[in-house]
Amino acid sequence: MYLTSEKKQELFKSFGTSDTDTGTAEGQIALFSYRINHLTEHLKKNKNDFSTQQALIKLVGKRRRLLDYLRVKDIGRYREIIKALKLRK
Repeated sequence: MYLTSEKKQELFKSFGTSDTDTGTAEGQIALFSYRINHLTEHLKKNKNDFSTQQALIKLVGKRRRLLDYLRVKDIGRYREIIKALKLRK
């Protein structure tokens, strides 16, 4: 599988407060971004995989809602995560 528990812990440790804190918005956004990048690469090779395309669209929406929430709650944390993940708005 492409996403091992070690990779998840690494993502949560670098973007969240600790490697076991999976509830922070930054950690979830980082995890969604990793999954979005993986699915995007998969869809470049398999153009007719419509179930993966639908899953990708849902993940992008989830990440967008979390980013919107973070922007309203704490603009500083929002700017940091955007810069760290190299996302654009």
